[in-house]
Amino acid sequence: MKNKFYTYIQNLQDQICKGLEDIDGGTKFREDIWERPEGGGGRTRVIENGNVFEKGGVNISAVHGTLPDTMQKMFGVGEADFFACGLSLVIHPKNPMVPTVHANWRYFEMYDDNGNVINSWFGGGQDLTPYYLFEEDAKHFHQTCKNACDKHNSEFYPNYKKKCDEYFWNAHRFEARGIGGLFFDYLKATEQMSMENWFNFVSEVGNSFLQAYVPVVEKRKDLPYTDAQRTWQEIRRGRYVEFNLVHDKGTLFGLKTNGRIESILMSLPPHVQWVYDHHPEPGSEEEKLLKVLKEPIDWI
Repeated sequence: MKNKFYTYIQNLQDQICKGLEDIDGGTKFREDIWERPEGGGGRTRVIENGNVFEKGGVNISAVHGTLPDTMQKMFGVGEADFFACGLSLVIHPKNPMVPTVHANWRYFEMYDDNGNVINSWFGGGQDLTPYYLFEEDAKHFHQTCKNACDKHNSEFYPNYKKKCDEYFWNAHRFEARGIGGLFFDYLKATEQMSMENWFNFVSEVGNSFLQAYVPVVEKRKDLPYTDAQRTWQEIRRGRYVEFNLVHDKGTLFGLKTNGRIESILMSLPPHVQWVYDHHPEPGSEEEKLLKVLKEPIDWI
């Protein structure tokens, strides 16, 4: 399974990078191949200063070795070897009318002293972070997520949407990071779902990503915007940074397993502002966004 999934995310990385390069039209992804001293490595691809995308990364990695002490405590296990692979992406557009997007799909194994798999699971999801709310974009993104889920189980979309709303929650700000999407973790074999079934589901979601995001970009990338709207985008990006550095488990895992720091922090946008005690004008589009982020919404 680990070889099958790693092959899948290699191909998916190619597809997504090609799709994003096509819509940007001004620049290409830069590729870095890196190795992890303790075992494994990855292929980082970053796009910067394009026509549409200010900064973004579409990264894959496959790492293995002894599970670090901090991760042993997190999983409640003793010494164990592990393998983890996944694709992680974050795209920050220039135009504040275009939302930031994040997605990842991952697979994890743990082994006993004889190298036998004693635990394995899938995780991942995709979510949207707008700076200005276009309800039709939110509905499109969520409908695409639901369509992918419904091919496997009609309960997946409401369950994994709820988990997404709960996970991407900036508790210290009492607001959501964005308008959500899907989040799932610890997808293990059961009587109803084999690991092959879970692979089919996770790859279905991965294959839906471009369909969920690209139409939104095409619709908004050429809209006019003001300096004040750009400032709002940078203030909201600050909340994005706060979540990734304070709450995000993927960032924590990368830092605790001696991951490549440049790849881990590629999720951070290049231009951000923290304005003291900032509040948008009452009745403004900016305030409208904040109200939406205070509690989950059923977009479909």
